[in-house]
Amino acid sequence: MSEEKRKLLIVEDDQGLQRQLKWCFDEYEVLMAATRADALALVRRFEPAVVLQDLGLPPDAEGVTEGMKTLREILTLVPQTKVIVVTGNADRDNAVRAVSLGAYDFYQKPVDTDVLKLIVGRAFHIHALEEQNRQLREAQLTSPMEGLIATDDAMLRVCRMIEKVSPTDASVLILGESGTGKELVARAVHAQSGRKGARFVAINCAAIPEQLLESELFGYEKGAFTGAVKTTLGKIETASGGTLFLDEIGDMPLALQAKLLRFLQDRTIERVGGRQEIAVDVRIVCATNRDLQAFITEQKFRQDLYFRIGEVTINVPPLRERAGGATVLAHAMLRKFGNVGGKSKRGFTEEATAALEAYSWPGNVRELENRVKTAMIMAETNLISANDLGLKESTESALLFNLKEVRTRAERQAIRQAMSITDGNVSRAAELLGVTRPTLYDLMEKYGIRETS
Repeated sequence: MSEEKRKLLIVEDDQGLQRQLKWCFDEYEVLMAATRADALALVRRFEPAVVLQDLGLPPDAEGVTEGMKTLREILTLVPQTKVIVVTGNADRDNAVRAVSLGAYDFYQKPVDTDVLKLIVGRAFHIHALEEQNRQLREAQLTSPMEGLIATDDAMLRVCRMIEKVSPTDASVLILGESGTGKELVARAVHAQSGRKGARFVAINCAAIPEQLLESELFGYEKGAFTGAVKTTLGKIETASGGTLFLDEIGDMPLALQAKLLRFLQDRTIERVGGRQEIAVDVRIVCATNRDLQAFITEQKFRQDLYFRIGEVTINVPPLRERAGGATVLAHAMLRKFGNVGGKSKRGFTEEATAALEAYSWPGNVRELENRVKTAMIMAETNLISANDLGLKESTESALLFNLKEVRTRAERQAIRQAMSITDGNVSRAAELLGVTRPTLYDLMEKYGIRETS
């Protein structure tokens, strides 16, 4: 299989110059945009390594306001992308300003294609070196369970399931609320499998329009539809030998569910507009925050597909059900993010720690990460407060890690639960708790628990 062409996005509203540049850069896969909106849409979809952008874009073709705004938004979406701005012949000041905003380089018109090709080629080379360096750093610093921190039985069960299922080729279905870290679990499964040296390809089934999702998954042949100017591999084929992660599988349209089921049964695909069956060896890992059983009842999800993708099901608990998880994760995030905004933080105040544990975290780990990042920027001391986190202070801050108080709360709760289970029968409750009746009476008196409770 030939190496996929490197992607170059050209943002230029002059159609004549568009044709000239497309011809000039035929060694790359050239993406064309004439407006800021079109450019950002292509950036989101393809994340090109290099962008060649004219600063004079409509509706401000004679100025640079729209061009500067486009530059800033591209670098916000893909900071690693190398943007080369193209300016007018006597517009060096705006070119320098663009570089100060983060542009990689600039080029002044009129266009000399030989010089421009050198600048673009160098940008691709620098981008490739930086990407290789990033991958090497990640290989040294990350572990197969990177990001997964288990402080409770529920998360320990998740980690044990990952360790057991990873070496197999079983399809895995990951269930959990939004923001619980389902993709981290999927990546951990891949990282500990025999396919870890191959690609991990992710696609969000809810983020791509229904009419485009089939071609994204299965690819398409040249001429299959308007705009299909060349044969393009889909995500399934791209992931061959590795792992395909289908996020938000519960949002996949029914018609496409049938095609996915056929692939899972036969392990062959047909590209859109094609007739040839192509064998693909790929492991499928899916995730959803939907109730698939309810969807099956409502005929929104195929039951046969459910059984195919869920050979092993992993339930990721929400953060509110992970005892101590919020505090441990928050400290791990402090270490991970380092000096956000140039401000190093040593830890959290007692009040902040109590607030972390008391809060219900409806947005789960994703919300926690957002609050910690914001707090690292806003905090004025090296200890983050509950106010920095945007959380209310808890009155239990001094008691959170006091072992005597923790034991007292646990004993009180256990006695109440035992008395409730046994309908207030002290003898049966004592047996259930593993203590004598006199001891239980003493404890009940100590904690003010009545027999009728």
